[in-house]
Amino acid sequence: RALKALIRDLRPDIVHTHSSKAGILGRAAAWEVGGRVGRIGVVHTIHGPPFHAYEKAWRNRLYIESERFAAKRCHRIVSVADAMTAQFLINRIGRPRQYSTVYSGMETGPFLHAAPGESREEARAALGLNPGDLVVGTVSRLAELKGHDDLLDALAGQLSKHPALKLLWVGDGYLRERLEARVASLGVSRQVLFAGLVPPERIPAIMRAIDLLAHPSYREGLPRTVPQALLARTAVVATDTDGTGEVIQDRVTGRLVPTGDPAALREAVLWMLEDEPRRRATAEAGRAFCAERFSAERMVAELERVYALARNR
Repeated sequence: RALKALIRDLRPDIVHTHSSKAGILGRAAAWEVGGRVGRIGVVHTIHGPPFHAYEKAWRNRLYIESERFAAKRCHRIVSVADAMTAQFLINRIGRPRQYSTVYSGMETGPFLHAAPGESREEARAALGLNPGDLVVGTVSRLAELKGHDDLLDALAGQLSKHPALKLLWVGDGYLRERLEARVASLGVSRQVLFAGLVPPERIPAIMRAIDLLAHPSYREGLPRTVPQALLARTAVVATDTDGTGEVIQDRVTGRLVPTGDPAALREAVLWMLEDEPRRRATAEAGRAFCAERFSAERMVAELERVYALARNR
């Protein structure tokens, strides 16, 4: 009722919803107020499916039925990766002609060009890293399905043998205490650095400070940290989950490994770390791809086309 009242008051041309719960409620409200008769264009963006292989079956059924309900109450559905469209259509959510893929754009400038005080050397010094350290960074919540345990499984032996090898974990979450305890039990506390939450404006400098981004997640839409690292000329190893493979072409723009496979993760990380020219080449190839594909300007232009389709269906 509150959403419907707000929409009636604002009288928008477009209602654009994001995320699953807000998307279900927002689309229902907008459709009832004006979407059904064409006064309002109703658009929804999928950033990641609420249903997935690691969720309880009854919750997946509830999410899928709710998404089917909501898809009938919007004109256009935007996916942040083609993989999202495929997953929704295979579950009979919406119609193919409703979907458009629009990659989640960003201000690429801070990643492409270091601001004063944010060079690689300055960023490493601010993080307490030594010039000779070889740093594998991860930027994500410390939560289930983000793969931090897999990274420890993959690299604990290497950390024990190579003191200059460091893991830098940026982000916070409910698993922090358990992960800190596990790191201590492995005897590598000096080499696993917990940076905690950092302001978004610090991320470009952090991406330049690390030698390799590891993103061993089990589920995503399309992880923004992957193009962010590549834009900053930092190589990437990531799991082949959801939309990640639309950015990482294995051994061309990075390394792509199976989800939940610490041995494959270790091989790919070492493949990168042992050859600096190879790291640099994959990062440069990825940077060229991402600079054009993930700009805010391109995203805005593509969304304007989606809005026009929603209004002039």
